[in-house]
Amino acid sequence: MAKRVGDREVLIAPEAHGIKVMSIGFLLPSEDTPVIWRGPVLFKALNQFLFDVDWGDEELDFLIIDLPPGTGDVQITLGQVAELDGAVIVTTPQDVALIDVKKGIQMFNEVMIPVLGIVENMSYFVCPDSGKTYEIFGKSKTEEVAKKYGTEVLGKIPIEPKVAEFSDLGVPIVLAKEDSESAKAFMQIAENLIRKLSQQ
Repeated sequence: MAKRVGDREVLIAPEAHGIKVMSIGFLLPSEDTPVIWRGPVLFKALNQFLFDVDWGDEELDFLIIDLPPGTGDVQITLGQVAELDGAVIVTTPQDVALIDVKKGIQMFNEVMIPVLGIVENMSYFVCPDSGKTYEIFGKSKTEEVAKKYGTEVLGKIPIEPKVAEFSDLGVPIVLAKEDSESAKAFMQIAENLIRKLSQQ
């Protein structure tokens, strides 16, 4: 949805569970339409998302921008056109994923964006029957990488079937099952991020 403000149109951010969101997916004609954007089209979309979205009358507490993986044009351009408080790098425990973490940290350092920390997704599996945890991807080295590059691990999110189940229903796990391991992990990450930002 959009509305006219003066001589331009702005997108209206939809809201669910008290959180406003904007996505390229909202602008595509169907859910199976691929996003094959490069160069000028990509930069125009990025600028529109930054400067042409109506987030409502109240000031946002935080604006979180979810970027595609990698160290490409979007990340670099974003660092040039917006004043960012910091970056959070999301990884998985495998060594091959941590290679990209190192590249990501180096890239953000070069464009003068502080790395607030690393979030490790799929850290371990929580068996729904027994509640036992299993490191199915092996022993994580994320903390070693964080220490080496002068940052920290903000939290580790487990693989928990209920997360996928409630996500498909459009309900965040922190609301659907507050006592779950995943919900506790997300809340801890949020607290750690707020702490980091308050120190700047």
